[in-house]
Amino acid sequence: MSEENPNLLIVDDDEVFCQVLSKALQKREYHVSIAYNLQQAVELAQLQHLEFAVVDLRIGNDSGLNVIKSLVSSEPAIRIVVLTGYASISTAVESIKLGAIHYLTKPADVDDILKAFYHDEGNADIDLQTQPMSAKRMEWEHLQKVLHDHDGNISAAARAMGMHRRTLQRKLSKKPVKS
Repeated sequence: MSEENPNLLIVDDDEVFCQVLSKALQKREYHVSIAYNLQQAVELAQLQHLEFAVVDLRIGNDSGLNVIKSLVSSEPAIRIVVLTGYASISTAVESIKLGAIHYLTKPADVDDILKAFYHDEGNADIDLQTQPMSAKRMEWEHLQKVLHDHDGNISAAARAMGMHRRTLQRKLSKKPVKS
């Protein structure tokens, strides 16, 4: 990793969020590039040596999981933090398996993101849940797992669960409920 102005890529379809985060990171002396979709992220990764990336889990119709896979294949040492407003156990696990080093839920401030880049070890002292997941949260987790098992294909996932595609889309568009 270079010591001065490390290269960092933000991949998110929310332009306002990208601009705000970019300015905050530039103040901390990162050289920031922004991609609003998977294709732009891949192109930027081919053009420059990226040391860090902040990747949203949902980027328009693209999956942030595909972005992680592409970035790691082009730059194996890249340190990726996933940000999402749609957190689920299955996407957290898959993000880490694909090469992300941390997974944060939105809203996360720039200091939390920067700490996550350098958080190399797990925390055995993290608080464990004392209550089981709610039925609504369990449904959300199940939907995410089935969707992942069908490579993000909503129609195939809906068929597998015996529901209409629009019903699944509606359920997925809602933010997950807290445990």
